[in-house]
Amino acid sequence: MSEHFMSPMRTLIAAWMAACCLPVLAAAEERPSTRDLGIAPGIFEPGPLNAITDVEGVKVGQVSIVSGDNVRTGVTAILPHGGNLFREKVAGAVYIGNAFGKLAGSTQVSELGTIETPIVLTNTLAVGPAIEGVVTWTLTQPGNEQVRSVNALVGETNDGGLNDIRGGHVQRSHVIDAIRSAAGGRLAEGAVGAGTGTIAFGWKGGIGTSSRRVPVGEDTWTIGVLVQSNFGGRLTIAGVPVWRTLSPDTDKQRLTASADGSCMIVIATDAPLDARNLERLAARSIYALARTGSTYSNGSGDFSIAFSTHPSLRVTGSSVPQAKLVLPTDAVSPLFEAVLDATEEALYNSMLRATDTTGQGRTVRALPVDALKKALRDWRAPGGKAP
Repeated sequence: MSEHFMSPMRTLIAAWMAACCLPVLAAAEERPSTRDLGIAPGIFEPGPLNAITDVEGVKVGQVSIVSGDNVRTGVTAILPHGGNLFREKVAGAVYIGNAFGKLAGSTQVSELGTIETPIVLTNTLAVGPAIEGVVTWTLTQPGNEQVRSVNALVGETNDGGLNDIRGGHVQRSHVIDAIRSAAGGRLAEGAVGAGTGTIAFGWKGGIGTSSRRVPVGEDTWTIGVLVQSNFGGRLTIAGVPVWRTLSPDTDKQRLTASADGSCMIVIATDAPLDARNLERLAARSIYALARTGSTYSNGSGDFSIAFSTHPSLRVTGSSVPQAKLVLPTDAVSPLFEAVLDATEEALYNSMLRATDTTGQGRTVRALPVDALKKALRDWRAPGGKAP
């Protein structure tokens, strides 16, 4: 696709999206994070941003598509580094908790242990346009003029409860814009990007992130997690069964509501983990969903993608032997613990940073902060109920 054709259209789309997204981002800034509520899962400290972008070189770009009464969707793109990903593939792995979903490109990642494109998250019926966008962007990168095969890695959750998902509102251009706008630093959380129309535990879900700094021997490694929350179960926060006293539904609905949905998890680390241990790391992040009350229902697609940015593990077109630095298996336990904690916190952030959202004739409320604080206090108070 030529720049001459795309530039005017991209300018118009960018201007429109900036106008419609500013109120969302401003509202999100007024919402608390998990740590603002005094909740800090685990023993390891977060990085300076408490985000996946604490892993050096990782970039995130997001496009939120909000239009009329029924369009609430978007795209979130994660880039493992800012170079040519196809020419410098990163070590990667996927882990499937429950395969009720569409994770395009996962079979090649499992086979080869590498990731060669940005990781894109969107809605279920937009996987096709997302693949097209990733492929188009990859083919246009300098040095890729002769590339004839691209393994686009695209995950999804179904935002049809708030979004006109059948309308085909995510276009290839939105995906390319998300990739091109990707940057390091702070990123918006809550009802943004691929989380614009998602729902978690009956409350507004969205995009959430967190990180941990992990000392291993004489080194300190960073684990960063980003989630797209859109699943259900019985909401539990910091071990407190919040679902017992705080629900968006009636008592009957609270006890019988479907837990179907999905959760996409993306993990970045600068630790030199090979594909085998990255898969094990990804598995632990799926386990972390249980801490938040997930019941892993039949209709919940729970997927995790993990990659290492360590330079020695990058795969190029060279055919000569390559020296690699790999963390011994016996040293990975602290990283497993850290990814459990960071995933738990990222999931809480995806809900706490979200805002009330109306679409498709329904309004899904964000977690009410004051009521949540009271629920947490009551359960922990002397003489109160034990979780």
